[in-house]
Amino acid sequence: SRCTLGSVPVRRCPRQKAKMAAGASYTIVEYFGGGDGYRCGYCKREDGSFSHGMWSHTMTVQDYQDLIDRGWRRSGKYVYKPIMNQTCCPQYTIRCQSLNFQPSKTHKKILKKMSKFLAKGEMPTGPCDGEPMDSACDEEEDGGVRETLVACRSEVSASVEGPLSKERETAGGVASKTTAAETPEKCGSCEPTTERTETATTTPGPGPATRAPRPGLGADPARPPCRKAKDVRRERRLQKDQQTREANGQPPSPQASRGSQAKTLEELITESLPVDATHKLEVRLVRSSPPGSQFKATFQESYQVYKRYQMAIHHDPPEKPSESQFRRFLCDSPLEAESTPDMPDCGYGSFHQQYWLDGRIIAVGVIDILPTCVSSVYLYYDPSFSSLSLGSYSALREIAFTRQLHQQSPQLRFYYLGFYIHSCPKMRYKGQYRPSALLCPETFVWVPIERCLPILDQRRYSRFNVDPAAGDVGALRELGRLRVLYCRTVMPFAAYARKRKGPCDEKDVQEYGELVGQACAERMLLFRA
Repeated sequence: SRCTLGSVPVRRCPRQKAKMAAGASYTIVEYFGGGDGYRCGYCKREDGSFSHGMWSHTMTVQDYQDLIDRGWRRSGKYVYKPIMNQTCCPQYTIRCQSLNFQPSKTHKKILKKMSKFLAKGEMPTGPCDGEPMDSACDEEEDGGVRETLVACRSEVSASVEGPLSKERETAGGVASKTTAAETPEKCGSCEPTTERTETATTTPGPGPATRAPRPGLGADPARPPCRKAKDVRRERRLQKDQQTREANGQPPSPQASRGSQAKTLEELITESLPVDATHKLEVRLVRSSPPGSQFKATFQESYQVYKRYQMAIHHDPPEKPSESQFRRFLCDSPLEAESTPDMPDCGYGSFHQQYWLDGRIIAVGVIDILPTCVSSVYLYYDPSFSSLSLGSYSALREIAFTRQLHQQSPQLRFYYLGFYIHSCPKMRYKGQYRPSALLCPETFVWVPIERCLPILDQRRYSRFNVDPAAGDVGALRELGRLRVLYCRTVMPFAAYARKRKGPCDEKDVQEYGELVGQACAERMLLFRA
């Protein structure tokens, strides 16, 4: 019996047939190791960036979910994990708890700016508010790493062609699988605003001197706190409306029952899309891998937006953002499309969220929908609309989209923003989407960002888990159970170690297993030549 994993035909035993009947599938990867340092896309140091990488032929969404929860991230079909204690700019995985997210004052300004543009057609002229999530990790753009991986990919593709069979499990261990792919990352272009505190000083020269006021006792605790005039007027208006409804025997209005409670993100987004607006903005979700009909129909228009974006924002020469580079970077994905009754209606996998303004694409957000999260991969937009802060606006829309998916799939509740790089000021904007947490690089537990920032102010790399006895609960403990794809046959590493020819590669396999953890090591297939 044969089936196909991507372009790789696999011969299955009766036990595997039963798994496939239940909808099970495999992840197949090639591990590349660490290697020498290369140019950092953040601080521009020529040999300061270090990472582990692997190329993925195919990957299940659950395997990728577990990998990003261990610090991995994809760019196309390449999956990489920064070597945190060596790289010049440590990259910490960051996620936002979308269900508890409350827009900040800056976020509300961005939504109002969009509302004003749609309603009246007035394009903002001032600087961007907040930090636009508008560019990918420059490391992926650097040729050295990418060229090496493309060469390795070609070798692997040729090596795994043909039918595969499964070696029966022995007492030595159980089979496992692996994945490899490329990972993009959004970078901002504006540094976060820093509040300044001014103090009064004595001014020399003619005229009366201006002296610093004496410190007082602060606000009177016996008096109520000051309130904004518009809030007071709103409350009075609601009270008057409530009295009128009671006099007429009508039920209280929803606004009155809610009182002065802050508006939700969904309400703010709805307000930013006026019905009688001059312009019409629409967001469409299209599956990018495997490409759906809508994706194919809009591919050229989407690519042209990407090309203009790369040339204007990243100053790429016209020949660099080629169509093949666009496909490899933002369209190709190892993630398998999955759809079951307990998933969202759109299913799991890789998608493009297209922002249509008056019938044309002005921005595209590349996202992965996974079992517990929406993972933001990249955003590109028409440079003509850069003053609308489309990076931050799209992030707010993606958070709202995550909350929408949660209604259909309760376990899906997080929004992953990629990597938080504290040592790079322009990347700190990701910490503004609260509540959020950073992944501890040693124990892989989530720690509130408020506890992490003081530590990162002191040193670039740090363990966030304060319990010195805590360890990695998902660590590799049984190397023999790690699954290997060898000579077109799936087998546990214990069996592979007896069959392999040539130099011993146990050290590389051990390193790979420690990076992906025991659970992924037992599910994913690690290709060995």
